[in-house]
Amino acid sequence: MRNIPSTMVSQHPDHATKPYWLNREYISTDLEWHECFLSFSDLGAAEYKWDWEGKFVDEAVIERLFGQHYYYFKKNNLGKNKFLTFRLPNPKVQTEFRLGRAFMGILGAAILAKQVGLHTPPLFEVILPMTESAQEMIDIQEAFTEIANLKHPIHKMTNGSLKHIELIPLFEQVDTIIRSDAIIDEYLVMHKQKFGFKPDYLRPYVARSDPALNSGLVPAVLAIKIALSKFADFENQKNIKLFPIIGSASLPFRGGLTPNTVKQFCRQYPGIRTALIQSAFRYDYPKKLVIKAIKELEKTLPNTKPEHIYPSEIMKLKQTINTFELFYRQTVEGIAKPINILANYLPKRRERFQHIGLFGYSRGVGKVRLPRAIGFTAALYNLGAPPEFIATGRALAHLEKNANSQVLEKYYQGLKDDLIRAGRFVNKKNLANLAKSSTSWSEVLEDVQKAEKYFEVVFEPETENEKEHQKLTSKIYKYFKSGKKLSDVLLTQTAILRQSMG
Repeated sequence: MRNIPSTMVSQHPDHATKPYWLNREYISTDLEWHECFLSFSDLGAAEYKWDWEGKFVDEAVIERLFGQHYYYFKKNNLGKNKFLTFRLPNPKVQTEFRLGRAFMGILGAAILAKQVGLHTPPLFEVILPMTESAQEMIDIQEAFTEIANLKHPIHKMTNGSLKHIELIPLFEQVDTIIRSDAIIDEYLVMHKQKFGFKPDYLRPYVARSDPALNSGLVPAVLAIKIALSKFADFENQKNIKLFPIIGSASLPFRGGLTPNTVKQFCRQYPGIRTALIQSAFRYDYPKKLVIKAIKELEKTLPNTKPEHIYPSEIMKLKQTINTFELFYRQTVEGIAKPINILANYLPKRRERFQHIGLFGYSRGVGKVRLPRAIGFTAALYNLGAPPEFIATGRALAHLEKNANSQVLEKYYQGLKDDLIRAGRFVNKKNLANLAKSSTSWSEVLEDVQKAEKYFEVVFEPETENEKEHQKLTSKIYKYFKSGKKLSDVLLTQTAILRQSMG
């Protein structure tokens, strides 16, 4: 069995401060290969996700890594001890030519590694975002096989060393995450029929930010809990090892994983085998603490065991998810316009495609378009309205009234702690003013109030940094209300204080 990493560094641009190795906050595409190397050599991470989805890509990454750090990779074999994993563009939402370029990079890497005497193939596994069916997984592998089998005297491809690509399905919607075991089951059957063998293992990847963006905090967490329980049952029934990945980020709405919360995170998601380490985790905390936290994740995650959820409880959790989603979606549709406006002011951290346009694509809830999860989260925090609260207070009150909160409290034991953490960045004066402008904002204020009542706490800043954050969000609200342009400096200041852009 191959070495399964417990930490996967990603290029998500959610950091507030300058990376420890750079004199500016912005990380250009031509520096990401260097970041990749430092993630391995400095921070001790085992895997780096090379992202082709929604951003520009340095396609010479392997040449740069091997050319600049040959002896490091002679000792730390890429593809054996350290891993570089491409997240592919999904052809159903992005142009297919990028997929072909990614495939050629993987095949070329195998040839190069062999020529220079390094472990081959260095790249052998890819992530397919927005996976919703077994067929699209098979389609990607079929396309790769066809390209790998092309023959020409001046184009020898891999000389047979890499004919098949291993696939990591990334499930990004609440309903897809819940039924992901069924998708995997169908995939294994189709894989056997098409390629004549079953994979030795699978790494199902559950998103954490996008399901929260589309359905709210609680549905995202509960869907993943259900999936992890189903994965454990599936593993036993189908006699195949599963090593789940989670797309964790720093703020509670997007996963709550920071160098200070590793123990809580591991308790929240037992059964996860690989956690994403996004930019805020790496650059908005002291480097020594980051290294220690990565070591702790590498040590702890392989030993956590998923909770078993009985079918009757899964039914109750699905009903709970539906309740939260209903409250969440109607409110988000009503506040989408100011979220989009504020998100456009955020300082850029990486070179990404436009939100929509020639190469990009957008996210949405109901009839409205939204920014990506980082921008969405940052916009709401900058107003003093953390998205963790949207729908949560009203849905909790609804469950309590109908005596249906027990199963939620059993499987999301960290909810109170997550809300307390987010609640330190609530600006109630801003919310009261916003509530005067629309019913949707008054619902967000109601969510905060009802969550306070449910948990018998008061959400307010405690530390000096949190109090300063509240002052700055009051300033942001005044600028926003007056229609004045918000400065990068002001928005960076709030991000630094909460140790994440969004």
